[in-house]
Amino acid sequence: MLRTKTIFYYDSFWALLFLLPSVLGFLIFVLFPIAASLGLSFTKWDLSTKMQWIGIKNFHEIFADRVAVKVFLNTLYFIAITVPLLIIIPLLLAIAMNQKMRGIRFFRAAYFLPVVSSMVAISMVWQWMYNKEFGLINYFLSVLGISGPNWLTSATWAMPAIMITSIWKNIGFNMLLFLAGLQSIPASFYEAADLDGVNWYRRLMSLTIPLLSTTTFFVVVMTVISSFQVFDQVVVITGGGPSRSSSVLVHYIYQNAFLFYRMGYASALGWLLFALIFILSLVQSRFSRTVEFD
Repeated sequence: MLRTKTIFYYDSFWALLFLLPSVLGFLIFVLFPIAASLGLSFTKWDLSTKMQWIGIKNFHEIFADRVAVKVFLNTLYFIAITVPLLIIIPLLLAIAMNQKMRGIRFFRAAYFLPVVSSMVAISMVWQWMYNKEFGLINYFLSVLGISGPNWLTSATWAMPAIMITSIWKNIGFNMLLFLAGLQSIPASFYEAADLDGVNWYRRLMSLTIPLLSTTTFFVVVMTVISSFQVFDQVVVITGGGPSRSSSVLVHYIYQNAFLFYRMGYASALGWLLFALIFILSLVQSRFSRTVEFD
């Protein structure tokens, strides 16, 4: 018995020792910044003067700040357009990529390639493609007899330009998730459907989509969370302009923290973003359980 306890304590010691770097990294680079940002959200601090405790004034200011309201609405606009498209298009692509045909691996890799590419590099390429005078997009539109818009300096088209870039970048990741879900469905289900003479549309709606409910829920949650955190392409392509028509919540947090040096207000905005993502994730989780139960 004593020997067993000794071995247990010995193994526990070495396990904790090997886990120590990860635990310290989590405490220093994750937990402490989160706690510090919560404390900062109740203060007024510009990194150079003494920190002042102001209570919940930063949170009150958010609802009175017209710019904050505008960038929040821009974020919702971005999510409302990109999330459905990043569900439907990858699902259709996954169905197409799930076929047994020659060279299918090449097409899977081609669609996934943007995912492993840098968003900054991709944004710089798309910024050139959106150029009104010599960009490829307006050139192809002119071939079709369409006069392309001034994508990056138009308050109407700046946000759609960000959306197109984001969708193109992230289609491959969601496609891969749906493809994994499709390949986990037993082939016997489809064989039975073929014997019953079920057409492709009914098979899709009554068999494929219901069996992909867990995968779809995961894809929806991850896509919504990443859409709330859109930042790189906004900074590189439009800088949030013109007139903040393409500025989003994370971009505004960055500006308040590192351009305006309003650390307390930026922290309050960050916690508002956290609350929104947390509540939305709970709602989606609840909805998913209700659908599966029904």
